[in-house]
Amino acid sequence: MISENDLTNSQNIPFEERIARIEKMIEAEAEPKAFELGLLLALKMGQEIREKKPLGSTTGDIVAAWSSKYPESVVEEAIAHAKQFLTNPGALAEKMKNIMLKKMNQQEEKTDEAESGK
Repeated sequence: MISENDLTNSQNIPFEERIARIEKMIEAEAEPKAFELGLLLALKMGQEIREKKPLGSTTGDIVAAWSSKYPESVVEEAIAHAKQFLTNPGALAEKMKNIMLKKMNQQEEKTDEAESGK
């Protein structure tokens, strides 16, 4: 899974290398999360924009490949995440932060329960 720390560290990496790293992370997972696919899609769309290519000229093929590889709901959610990355990254960052905090709290609760059960 791509963490908030991974995203922060990626800010200092050249754009093309960021894409390559995220592609490797996704390839290493049997079932990547829609968020991770959306991040890759947003970066690829950004690359199209930077290179002055029509939007979808390469990303369309990526999404088509995902459609045969992943459930439709995952692909649709990935597209929604990519759109949010491009149009409102601040809201997405806040959402990520809340998800990470929730997971941390759940882990702490499990640890507390395990310790109190000893």
